[in-house]
Parts: sequence; structure tokens; C-alpha cells
Amino acid sequence: MKRIGLIVAALLVLGGLAYWALRPAADAATTQAGQGIRRGRPGMGDSPPVPVLAAVAMAQDVPVYLDGLGTVQAFNQVQVRAQVDGPLLEVRFREGQDVTRGEVLARIDPRPYQASLDGVTAKKQQDEATLANARLDAGRYAKLAATAYSSAQQADTARSQVTQLEAQVRGDQAQIDTARTNLGYTTILAPIDGRVGIRQVDAGNLVRAGDPTPITVITQLKPITVVFTLPQQSLPQVVAAMQAGSPEVVALRADNGAGGGAGPARGAILERGKLAVLDNQVDPTTGTIKLKATFPNASLLLWPGGFVNVRLLVQTLPGVTTIPSAAVQRGPRGTFVFVVNGQTVQRRELTTGFEDEALAVVLEGVKAGEQVVTDGAQRLSDGAKIAVAGPDGNAPDAAPRADRGGPGTRRGRTGS
Repeated sequence: MKRIGLIVAALLVLGGLAYWALRPAADAATTQAGQGIRRGRPGMGDSPPVPVLAAVAMAQDVPVYLDGLGTVQAFNQVQVRAQVDGPLLEVRFREGQDVTRGEVLARIDPRPYQASLDGVTAKKQQDEATLANARLDAGRYAKLAATAYSSAQQADTARSQVTQLEAQVRGDQAQIDTARTNLGYTTILAPIDGRVGIRQVDAGNLVRAGDPTPITVITQLKPITVVFTLPQQSLPQVVAAMQAGSPEVVALRADNGAGGGAGPARGAILERGKLAVLDNQVDPTTGTIKLKATFPNASLLLWPGGFVNVRLLVQTLPGVTTIPSAAVQRGPRGTFVFVVNGQTVQRRELTTGFEDEALAVVLEGVKAGEQVVTDGAQRLSDGAKIAVAGPDGNAPDAAPRADRGGPGTRRGRTGS
């Protein structure tokens, strides 16, 4: 027992020596930590300004557009078919060629139709000779009947024969016209100005008037049309715009341009045109109205069958105050905006009118010339300090920076 007591006493002595040896280091660490906390507290109460981007409210004329999705359609499109039967002797167009109205496209063997024309022409000449003789006979019988050398019945029969032959000659002329028309159909002409598509029938094939497959298709590309739809709620605006004149329509590229190339990017303007037709009824199944616009298509950027985004100009708001749409904030009490007031911001309730992805028309809350916050508003409150960034996104030189000396350095470090 005495031995155990000696061991316990020795351990207590060693523990005391270790405590007195480590106490200065612990006190120093505690003191340093306390100083660090005391140094940090003033910085916590003096937060740095919030960096933001801002824009100036402007007074300008704002065009009001209605957006829709449209389909490009040819202004005119004709399926070139054979109107008579026969072998196709030659095709005189190239696929993709621009043709003018009346230009020869193909030829069908004309010989059977030429022979038919010659036959009916000869028949008419024969009937005309018979008619001439009948007219002479009718004249003779008329004189004999007048002098009682012939009966009146013979004279009437002769006149009736003349009338029958005159009708027969007119029928012969009709057959000649038909044969001449059929002969003309053997030369296939372009009915409109346009561009020829892919050839469907090659030379040497037998074509018939009832063939379902056309020889080719001609499409008129200049001008061209776009058919698009809008919600029926837009009908009053469209009608008012059409009563004021021919509203402008802008066609924009609809796809994302993933194929690359040097073509217009997504959303780029392809062509500007005019609204031509407003359909006479609302589609009851979709609740939309159908419209058609006409475009010059001088650069051939619009192609039949393609999809384009369409913007219809229905109104221009003169001299209204506008701000970027990014500046408009929405909360439980409605829309608001942060207005720059020196180095702080003021929260204002906002009333807006027309608004799109780029700008918003201000009806009440902001005046032209005032500066509003467009980026960084999520960190702001009424009266918060701000630092408006320059065009390059950096804070202005007057704002405190962490690499400068003085109090600004301490606030920057503490805040970080």
C-alpha cells in the first residue's frame, strides 16, 4: 500500500510540472484568438458595398410585336403534267433551273395529233365545197319557185340543206380547234415564272394525261408567302393594325443553326414583308387565327416548307419610358425596381405596360434619365450600399479594393 501511495504522489508531481510548462503557450493562443475576434467584429458591422450593374431609363418609341410560328409556302406552285398521251421525246429543262412563263420544258410526239388536225381540216374543206354548191341550188330553186316553174317545197328543202351544211362546217371548225389544241399540248410550256424541281419522268417514257406523277413541279420563290397563327385574343390588335395600313411582318430564323456554316444565326432577321391576308374565321379546335404574309425573298433565304419565327408589328408606342426587362423584380406585393441614388439604392413599386425579353415600358415608378439596377438585385434591400460596375464588369476606381492600404484593406479582408 505504501508503494502505491508513492506512485500516485509521483504522478501528481509530474502532472503539475507539465501544466506549468504548457500554460504560457495556451495563454498566448487564447490571447491571439481573442485579438482576432476583436479585430473581426468591427468589420462585420461595416459590410462592403454590393457590386451591381445598372442601366439608364430611356424615353423612346417602342414597336409592339406579336410573335408566332409560321410555315413558308410558295407564292404559286404548279405540277407540270402531260395533257395528251404519247412518248416523251425530250426534256429541255435542268433540275433546279429558273424558268420564265412560256418557256419550253418538254415535247411529246406530235405526229398523231398533227395527222388528226390535217384530217379534220380536209373534212371542213369538203363540207365547205358541198355548202357552196347547196347555196347555188337554193338560189336556183328560189328563182324557179318565184316564176312557178318549181314548187315552194323544193325551194324550202334547198334552203334547209344549206343550213345543215353551215352547221356541219361549224362543227368541222370545232374539231379543227380541238385537234390544234391537242397538238399544242405536245409542247409543254412553263405556266409561271419559278424554279423547276427534281425531274420525275425521263425522256423516252410514255406519258398519259391521267398520270398521277407529274413530270416536274415549278415553284415561284419571288415573292413568297408565310402562313402563321396567333391566339384569337390578338384579333382586335391585328384588325386595328390592318385598318391603319399594311402591317410589317418580320421573318426570323427558327432553328438553332447547329449545322454550322455561314448562314444567319438563330433569331436573325431573314426577310421583311407585309401582312396580306387575315383568315375569315377563328379555328375552333385550336382557338387561333390564321394569317398570311408576303415577302420579296430577294436573297432566297425563305424556302417553301421551312419553319420561321414571325413577328407582326401591330402598334408603335411613341415616347414612352423604358428600362431593361432584367431590372424588373417581382415580389409578393407586385413588381418593383431598385433605383440608384448615389452610392445606395431605393426600392420603388413599379407599374409596367408592354414587356418583352429586351425591355419593359414603365407606366409609373421610374422617370427617364434615372438609373436602375439590372444585375445583382437579389442581394439588395432598400437603402443598401452599392458599387456600380463599369462596362467591363469591374468596380469603379472610387470603390475600395482589397489590395489598397488603409481601412479599405481591413474591411475587404474581414468581409472575405
